[in-house]
This record gives sequence, structure tokens and C-alpha cells, in this order.
Amino acid sequence: MASGDFCSPGQGMEILQQVCSKQFPPCNLREEDLLQNPYFSKLLLSLSQHMDESGLSLLLAKEQAQAWKEIRLHKTTWLRSEILQRVIQELLVDYYVKTQDTNLTSEDKKFHETLEQRLLVTELTHLLGPSQEKEIPPLLGLEKADLLELMPPSEDFVQMKARLQLEVEEQLKRKCFTLLCYHDPNSDADSETLKAAKVWKLAEVLVGEKQQCQDAKNQQKEQLVLLEKKSATYSQVLLRCLALLQRLLQEHRLKTQSELDRINAQYLEIKCSAMILKLRMEELKILSDTYTAEKVEVHRLIRDRLEGAIRLQEQDMEKSRQVLNTYEVLGEEFDRLVKEYTQLKQATENKRWALQEFNKAY
Repeated sequence: MASGDFCSPGQGMEILQQVCSKQFPPCNLREEDLLQNPYFSKLLLSLSQHMDESGLSLLLAKEQAQAWKEIRLHKTTWLRSEILQRVIQELLVDYYVKTQDTNLTSEDKKFHETLEQRLLVTELTHLLGPSQEKEIPPLLGLEKADLLELMPPSEDFVQMKARLQLEVEEQLKRKCFTLLCYHDPNSDADSETLKAAKVWKLAEVLVGEKQQCQDAKNQQKEQLVLLEKKSATYSQVLLRCLALLQRLLQEHRLKTQSELDRINAQYLEIKCSAMILKLRMEELKILSDTYTAEKVEVHRLIRDRLEGAIRLQEQDMEKSRQVLNTYEVLGEEFDRLVKEYTQLKQATENKRWALQEFNKAY
């Protein structure tokens, strides 16, 4: 493999900048990836010469641009007709509102009635058009000729058409002024001439603002791509830092942990012994302050006597326990003798009490 097939670090950065620029869709590539895969880098460069930033080929992008241009033209034509129709409908709505509040002249009534009749017949004619083309029976058995008979007279139509242009222009002017005041509230106090001049440039101003918004969106998109790249880089750096911290913890912290624990245990043991000694010293100090030498000697004698008495009692208790153990060997016979002895002793006590009472009487 020739050495010229591989990329140098400088060439890798140049390829990275070209591939990740506007000539190619955003991709999360690093310079190391391009250096490790030189043929992939060449493939990306070749693709970037035949693709635009959206990922389409140059031919498809050109066709798409032409299609969008035609769509915009059709959209403009449709919007013109739609605006004109809505303006006419608003004129008719305003006419019906005014008829309820004010008395209109006969010319106004004739104009609006002719306009409404012409608009209604035209819409119905359009509704019948597709049915005749598809050889479907006409709606309600009506033909276009039937509807054309409902058209207003030609003289009324000519008069209506001449006035309609002025009415539409006046309605559009009011709408343009309303839009201008919404866009620039300070223009509300301007004269009509100044408003008309501003309206003339309003389209350019809106196009410029729209372009600014689009540029801001594109810039935001680029910033988001850069943010994603920096976030990916930050995550990788953070993982490396965590790996280093883990290694430092394993190599240094864990090795000295046992020694630290031993030292802490010794310290706590010594501290505990010191506290015990301190408590004992306080106890002895309290005893020395409370009892004199004579009192201590008297207490010692009393304690010796009490201990001697306790020992004698324990000896007597041991003898009694031995006697009881001896009697327990006799079993039920011993219990019978104890009961008989108790009865005889009770009878003797009773007779002794009776004798004492008898002696008192005599």
C-alpha cells in the first residue's frame, strides 16, 4: 500500500472540516476516526462532491429547487385569486351589516346585489364543471346554460365591474394599513401618503426580517451541531477522568486504607482507656471527698461483719438443704408423717389452750 493513500494529521483535520461543513450533512466524526480509516475519508470526500447539505444528490437538489419554484408560482397565483374572493366576500358581509344600521342608496344596493348574484352564479358554474367533464349526470339536472340565464344584465355588470375595482383597492388599502400598523404601531399616526410609502416597502422589510429569522435558525442549527460535538467530546473526557480517578483510588487509597484503619483503631483504644482512667479517677476523688479515714474503717468493719453473717447464713442454708434432700429420699411416706405430725401438733396446741382456759376458770 502506497504511503500516499493515508492521511497525515493535517490532512485529516482538513478532511474533517470539509466533510462536516455545509457540503455534507452533520456527522459526529473525530480526526482519529479519519486517520484510522483513510479510505473511508476518501469516500466521504467523494460523496461530499455529489451531495448537498441536506443529503440529496446535486441533480435531485436542482430538480427539487425547480419544483419548489413552480410551487411558489402556483401558490402566488392561488393566493391572488383567494385574496380577491375573500375581499369580495367581506364587501358583501359589510354590506349586510350596513343595511341593518344605515339606509344605503339605490346605487349601493344595486352594486352589491349584482356582485352577489354574479359571484353566486360563478361558484355554481364551477361546481357543475367537473360533472360534465366526467360524463356524470349534472347536479339536480342543471346545466351551465340554466345558470347563465341567472346572470345579471350586462349594463349592471359593467357598472359593477367598474366600481368593484375601486372597492377592492380601497379594501386592500385598509388591510395593508392595518398590517403596517400591526408591524409598526408608530405608523398609526402617519398620513395616508406616508403609510402608502411604507406599505410599498413593507414587503421588502418582511422579506428581510424573514431572511434574518432564517439565518438565525440556520445559525442555531449549526450551534446545535457544535453543541452535540462538544457534548460528545465532553462525555469522552469525563469518562477518561473517571477512569483516572478510579485508578488513583485503587492504587493509592485502597493500599493505605488498612494502615489508616489500624491507626484509627489504636487511637480509639487509647482514647477509651484514657476515658476509663479519667472516670475512675473522678470516682476516687468523689469518694475521698465524701468519706474520711475513720468512716472508711467503720464501713470496712461493718462490711466484714455482714460478710461473716452472710457466710454463716449460707452455711445454715446448705445444712438445711442437705436435710431436705435427705427427707426427700423418703418420698410419699415422709409426706404422710409430716401431715400426721402437723395434726398431732395442732391437737396438742388445742388441748394446751383448753387446759390453760380451764386453769383460769378454777
